[in-house]
Amino acid sequence: MIQSQSQDNQPIHRILSGYYKTPAFFTGAVHCDASSNGSGFFRLGPDIVCYGECSTGVTADVENSGSCDAYRALQVSKSGLHLPFHIDRVIDDLRMEHYVRHLNADEKRLVQSKIIRRAYYLVRAPLPIWVRRHLQRAYFRDWQKLSFPHWPVDSTVDSLHELILRLAMQAQGCRKVPFIWFWPKSAAGCVILTHDVETTAGRDFVPTLMDMDQAHGFRASFQVVPEKRYEITDKLVREIQDRGFEFNIHDLNHDGHLFEDKNEFLLRVAKINKYGKKYGARGFRSGAMYRNQDWLDAFDFSYDMSVPNVAHFEPQRGGCCTVMPYFNGRILELPLTTSQDYTVFHILNERVIDLWKKQIKLIRDKNGLLSFLSHPDYLIDSQCRAVYNTLLAHLRQLVDQDGLWTALPSEVDRWWRARSNMKLVPDGTAWRIEGPESEQASVAYAMLDGDRIIYALK
Repeated sequence: MIQSQSQDNQPIHRILSGYYKTPAFFTGAVHCDASSNGSGFFRLGPDIVCYGECSTGVTADVENSGSCDAYRALQVSKSGLHLPFHIDRVIDDLRMEHYVRHLNADEKRLVQSKIIRRAYYLVRAPLPIWVRRHLQRAYFRDWQKLSFPHWPVDSTVDSLHELILRLAMQAQGCRKVPFIWFWPKSAAGCVILTHDVETTAGRDFVPTLMDMDQAHGFRASFQVVPEKRYEITDKLVREIQDRGFEFNIHDLNHDGHLFEDKNEFLLRVAKINKYGKKYGARGFRSGAMYRNQDWLDAFDFSYDMSVPNVAHFEPQRGGCCTVMPYFNGRILELPLTTSQDYTVFHILNERVIDLWKKQIKLIRDKNGLLSFLSHPDYLIDSQCRAVYNTLLAHLRQLVDQDGLWTALPSEVDRWWRARSNMKLVPDGTAWRIEGPESEQASVAYAMLDGDRIIYALK
């Protein structure tokens, strides 16, 4: 049964204001037809895969989503928009990874079994490294068969925002719409470096890794496991913070079980929150990128970094399908938009930065967040360390040439929160920005260019 629901323009305004910080220019009605037959995959044209309810049909198999193309049902007129789905729900389902329940529906992956996963983590420590890597490569052997999210970077959510902005502009007859640029001081994008410390050897290598980052003009955040793995000394905390780096919390004990049971999760979160307060940490990342985004409101942190953009090489598959930060309730999510060093070095067995360079280009095309995760534990190896230095040199060149913003995760958190409270107000024939830190913000314009949107700074 198909239900037709007429809505006002609030969903569209909320989407455009949340992502672009546009003024309220769209005054037409929004009509959404939502199917009552459940959620599934569908497409908008040849390139955009969506998940949710859609009146033109959905499929449980992402491979067949091309048979459910909702683009033909989009209607644009002066009176408003007709959409065969609720765009705000589709965006939320993608970012929150609700679509994962339909990925590999016909396959029971070993990692989904609590017994198998607990057994692996029980014997993991005494296993030789080469055995662990062999098991991990075997688990990830099917990664090339995964068509969604799109590898090596998925920007579906960002493309959906561009599409909705274009449709709203066409409905209103606008060729040019102002918005608040994504990054401070007109930066073309943002770069953050993060390091997860997993072992005693990695902890002891932290000062050397800070030297490497600083040699290229970068600072980074260090995520440290607060229990069982190694001792956290006051000297280490002070050195990280005194050198302008950031100290964050990495799981509780990194045993892979944080999100297995809600009651156990809440008990562990109480301890994690205490460690966050003890060390003055504003950010968190879970062990092995395990996550349940619907539970994150239990944390007291300001931001989280546990969600990959594409999780083809993570124990938990999925991905948030955006290269931009986004709010999950009161917590800001800073997605991991590039591959971990462990993936590059030990799963793909590469000793070059070619994959990172490809991801960098795709993210820069969307003016997104370039977030990197490397481990001091793996960079002890001289060959891996040389590759990481090559990556730093490449990033330094891009920053200097293209005006990228290099920041700590906490600085991105502060900026994104400030930007969310800014607004554009008319100033004669122009626009000005009001709100916290507005002196750092820039007015930009979205302009129609055929069937696409292009951006230009004031």
